[in-house]
Amino acid sequence: MADERTLDELRLALAPGIARAAVFDGWSEAALERAAAAEGVDPAVARLAFPGGAMDMIDAWIEATDERMRQAFADGRLAGMKVRDRIRALLIFRLDSLAGHEEALRRALAIQAMPRNLARALKIGWRGADRMWRLAGDTATDYNHYTKRALLAGIYGSALLLVDDKSEGKADTHAFVDRRIDDVMKFEKAKGQVLAKREGFDMARFLGRLRYPAR
Repeated sequence: MADERTLDELRLALAPGIARAAVFDGWSEAALERAAAAEGVDPAVARLAFPGGAMDMIDAWIEATDERMRQAFADGRLAGMKVRDRIRALLIFRLDSLAGHEEALRRALAIQAMPRNLARALKIGWRGADRMWRLAGDTATDYNHYTKRALLAGIYGSALLLVDDKSEGKADTHAFVDRRIDDVMKFEKAKGQVLAKREGFDMARFLGRLRYPAR
């Protein structure tokens, strides 16, 4: 019986298996064929789902992680947390989901760092940050929308580089995330204070005082 799933559905279904195989085969056609065999998918059809090769496979793996994250927090538990704790919970979920896939991650990071892949890697990182902020309830549409996502993408990207963390329960990575989130919260607080002062500044009133100084 032919597989009736769409190519997008196949990408998400095959991505976890490709990641497991990438530990031994890298992000290669061999890994794709292993995953296809395990999923009972025709290898030729599986190849159609990843026309961009390794970057398509890595993208799908991250997409599958995003979907698991969305499902994991669909119970509304984030609503009862402070914004800082929401972001931390989402970051830690994503990082903890990499357990056992450290070698696949190392190989993925090396591929993403290639000059020809940098633009797409940045786009993928931005997408992940955007999804975390949206799950955290962020609705900003002004420049805050961009600064929040840029900062969060930076934290996540830096945390991924700690792939070789051998501390129990990845405690060092978690501590790193906590410090970076604290830095961001301090930055947001300082930014808010600066903007509040600017909003309280009335240029027309100031110019009027220059022209008609108080007696």
